[in-house]
Amino acid sequence: MAKGRYFFTGLLLSVASALGLTYLLRRIRRQQGVELYFDDGSMLAINDQSSELSAKLTAMTEELLRQSL
Repeated sequence: MAKGRYFFTGLLLSVASALGLTYLLRRIRRQQGVELYFDDGSMLAINDQSSELSAKLTAMTEELLRQSL
């Protein structure tokens, strides 16, 4: 009986870990945006829902990253 209990516990932990990882990856993937940091220490965060400026900046950033690799 103990063997079955350990198997069930392991299976439950594996499924919970897979579901948690899936949730986190989807959440991270949805959060696209740009954070601009200025010399005085201030920051401006522009997310993908705020304006088309964010889409342009994100596209430019992705292109720069592709070129640098």
